[in-house]
Amino acid sequence: MFIDIHVHTRRIPGFPRVGTGKTYATPQQLLERYDALGIESAVLLPGVSPEHAHVPQSIEEVIELSHEYPGRFIPFCNIDPRMLKNTADAPLGNIIAFYKDKGCKGVGEVTANLPFDHPFVLNLFHHCQQQQMPLTFHIGHAIGGCYGLYDEPGLPLLERALQKFPDLIFLGHSQPFWAEIAPLETEQARKGYPKGRVEKPGRVVELMQRYPNLHGDLSAGSGHNAVSRDEEFGCWFLNEFQDRLYFGTDICAPDTPTPLVGYLLQLRDEKKISETCFLKIARENAVRLLNLQ
Repeated sequence: MFIDIHVHTRRIPGFPRVGTGKTYATPQQLLERYDALGIESAVLLPGVSPEHAHVPQSIEEVIELSHEYPGRFIPFCNIDPRMLKNTADAPLGNIIAFYKDKGCKGVGEVTANLPFDHPFVLNLFHHCQQQQMPLTFHIGHAIGGCYGLYDEPGLPLLERALQKFPDLIFLGHSQPFWAEIAPLETEQARKGYPKGRVEKPGRVVELMQRYPNLHGDLSAGSGHNAVSRDEEFGCWFLNEFQDRLYFGTDICAPDTPTPLVGYLLQLRDEKKISETCFLKIARENAVRLLNLQ
């Protein structure tokens, strides 16, 4: 029923993740969760940047897992903007093309803690656009002390990237991204999960209306919170952008909650979103974006 646009797994769980003390789910643990939840397949996002992964993961591992579990896992390659030469003219297209040829369907999750408009980052966007590979990004709220591409409140650097690379599909993700589905009450709110009614649309809505290359990755607590904090507004948002939204879980630990599954099913069953809208978000948009057979 569902295709998960965003998940992480490790064959050997390894070093516990800082902040949680938990290890990544193994492929077997992940598939047990998926079988119970009705998730048929998932995009595997390797962790390569030290700000997030702590111990980097090879792209080869997720490619191997996609071969080991055909039809269940879909590999992305992940390219740190500092790879190869640590310069603004590094030939990142070569490595992207290499992994595209190996079956990778996109790039991400990009978590390097550099400004969204850093020359290294713009170089990565340039090569992703040339290789026609969608890119999943995580926005960080600061430089240092967190992970993800840094942007300011109001997402001005993301907007410039959307303008500069109109043929690159950007998949938006993380708390500082989804917090701006409504206007920010405080700058601190972008670090978490703002609650309450959405009295008027925020910058994410404005950017999605203005730039068709901005798509929404609804994974994790941030995505679920964005569409559930105000059910009426959330249903409007899901219907308005039903062709550019993607179900996801962002399962990291074996017991990561997955509230979006039940929430989307409830909205469909209560006819607050149509079956057509549900199916697009649950799986069909991913099939189209990633050219899945």
